[in-house]
This record gives sequence, structure tokens and C-alpha cells, in this order.
Amino acid sequence: MPDSDRGTDPPAPAGSDAPISRINRHIPHPARIYDYLLGGKDNFDADRKAAEALIELSPGTREGVRAHRAFLGRAVRYLADEAGITQFLDIGTGIPTQDNTHTIAQRAVPAARVAYVDNDPIVLVHGRALLTGDPAGMTDMIEADLRQPEKILDDPTVRRVIDFTRPVAVILAGVMHFITDQEDPYGLVEQFKAAVPGGSHLLLSHITLDFADQVRREDFTKPYDNSSAPMVPRRHDETLRFFAGWDLVDPGLVEVVTWRPDPVDDREPIPGGHAWAYGGVAIKPVISLAHAEAHGP
Repeated sequence: MPDSDRGTDPPAPAGSDAPISRINRHIPHPARIYDYLLGGKDNFDADRKAAEALIELSPGTREGVRAHRAFLGRAVRYLADEAGITQFLDIGTGIPTQDNTHTIAQRAVPAARVAYVDNDPIVLVHGRALLTGDPAGMTDMIEADLRQPEKILDDPTVRRVIDFTRPVAVILAGVMHFITDQEDPYGLVEQFKAAVPGGSHLLLSHITLDFADQVRREDFTKPYDNSSAPMVPRRHDETLRFFAGWDLVDPGLVEVVTWRPDPVDDREPIPGGHAWAYGGVAIKPVISLAHAEAHGP
């Protein structure tokens, strides 16, 4: 089989609007680039070329992506194990891999409920692999774009899985850097934050060039110029804005490798020492009725 055909899919039935019929293998997609960097096989030649361009620019890209993924695992484990969160809305989940959100959460809380959201049809095609969680909990997936918060929040499947009257962990891991300033990234996040009650958490990670003074922004983002979503790295203060009004959990917004690292980490060291990504978890303050009445609407 030619290398460029690896990751191709069986043909969809004629006239089908199934997700598999809408996969464009000629345009790089962030979820598939990420899959390739993680060592997955659900990617195409265009995705691999974009990923290799990133690796050429920064030899530590592959290790950095894996460190980014490891942060997500530790943060979800904290939310389920220590923060007592039992509901997770994972937006921009990407192609299924080992230790997905529901796997980690249900390991700590078998009854945990997880709703996955992604806008790449190939993610939905493989999403059935996500639906094998603990029978005590619930796991489901929808195809939607985070640029349409109302569609996600009002979706019947999401509403079946998530009870928005109880605390929810909103997960935006490695996805906001694909939202341009013109698309109002902060406004989008605020809509999700407003939809959940006090005691909910926001888990967010974001690509940055703060640790790579030697890299020009235009060189770093170029591999994504022809993809389905451009790359927009942001500084620490810009990333911090996503958490506005919520209380950051220690150690705050930090480089992903330094967010509550495991005592023993057997992953390969990152060339250059940095993962080029910030990560943090914050909690929405619980406002009492008396406080709300005293301060008005």
C-alpha cells in the first residue's frame, strides 16, 4: 500500500452523508496532525507532511505533544480524584488514543459521564471506540465546532449526558490556539463558562512561543496555513485571559510539564527542555444566594 494511502477509509454508500464521506484527506487537519505526532495511524499524507514540517522546525515537537497529552491525563485525574468532578464536556477531543478523558475519569469514578465534541468527521468515525467506558457511567460523542457554543450546549446528546445544574469540567485542551482573534476566542470560552454552575472547572491548554525566542511566529504557524484551521500561539498573559473570573488551582497557569508532574516520569526528555504549551485548571466561584441578592444582577 502506498504511504500516501495509509489512513484511507472504505468508501461510503452512494449519496451518503455519513462522516466518512466528508473526510478530506488532502487538507491537513489539526486532529490528524496531532494523531500522527502521538504515533497514531489515523492520518493522511497531507497531515504527515505538516507534522514533519513542525518537527523540522522544532525537533522536540513530538515529545512536546506527548507532554501536552500527559498534562491532560494528570489534570483529568485531579478533577475526578481530588476535585470530585463527575461530568466532563471535552471539546476538541481529537482522534481516540490511549487514556482518553472517560478512561481516566471512570478509573477514579466509575459513574463519571463524558460528552466528547469534535469537528473532524474522522474523529466521529473512530468515536465508537470511546463508547466502551465503565457501564456505571455514560460516554457519548457529537460532531460540532466549538465556534458554535449554542449548538453544543443545546445538543440533545450533550444534554442527555451532562446535567448543567451540577458542576461540570469543561475541557479545552490544545484547541483554542486554532481559533483566530477574529473568531473571538475569549467570547467563545465565556459562553461555555457561563453555561455551567459554580463549582465547575475549566481545563485549558494552549500553544505558546514564550519558550522559543529563536523561532519566528510565521515559521512556526506556516505548516498550518493550508490546514482546516490556522495556528495562533499566544503569550502567557493572553492565555491567562481565558480563565478570567475563575480561581486557578495550584500551581496556576504554567508550562504543561510543570503542572503537578508525576513523581516518576519515564517519558523521553524534550529536546530543548520545553513543551511550548501552557496548561491550567480553574474553578468557578460558588456565589451564595445572599451574596447575589446583596450585589444585584
